[in-house]
Amino acid sequence: MTSQTAQRVANQIVEICQRLYNRNMLAAADGNISFRISDDEILITPSGISKGFMKPSEMAVINLKGDVLVGKPSSERLMHLEVFRRCSGAKAIVHAHPPTAIAWSIARPDLKKLPSECLSEVILATGDIPFVPYARPGTEDMGKVLVPYLPQHQAMILKNHGAIAWGQDLDEAYRGMERIEHSAQILAAAERLGGLHPLPADEVAYLYELRKKIGNVLL
Repeated sequence: MTSQTAQRVANQIVEICQRLYNRNMLAAADGNISFRISDDEILITPSGISKGFMKPSEMAVINLKGDVLVGKPSSERLMHLEVFRRCSGAKAIVHAHPPTAIAWSIARPDLKKLPSECLSEVILATGDIPFVPYARPGTEDMGKVLVPYLPQHQAMILKNHGAIAWGQDLDEAYRGMERIEHSAQILAAAERLGGLHPLPADEVAYLYELRKKIGNVLL
């Protein structure tokens, strides 16, 4: 990859960080975004900087082994590396802190996933959005807890912490994060208004079959 390409990607990452910040999915220095710019090089957001006001020049670069090549990368880079190592189609990763999605993981520790059977868009756009067990931020465990969910899931909620989405480009990864929070908001509103009522079983089965035809992409 040329430095010009890396600069273009850095500009895209900054734009997506601003979109996440404006949608209240990032606060202060929360969250991180990465993009695989070559077979062994990953552009990743820096540690300790407010992502809503970040500059392209502040981006860091690491390799697949986790070595720091440029800058001060996110302390949660081990989570990103696990996704890149296990998902051949992963080029971009977005980790943010969508409030309603996190609230579901706190309020309903019994759930294994967002109640996808209640909302057709969850099934069609993601397949499912599972809840990943809690891992201490900044540790290797953040990557380890993802392993059972990779590569089959591209959008996941990290219990008591945040959410992560990956895709073939930055737009797809961002769409995944947007889908996570939007779905969580609809389902939370339904719960408050009278409870969750799933679609008929035959319709749910149909939607999952349709999802198989769509393939592994976040819509």
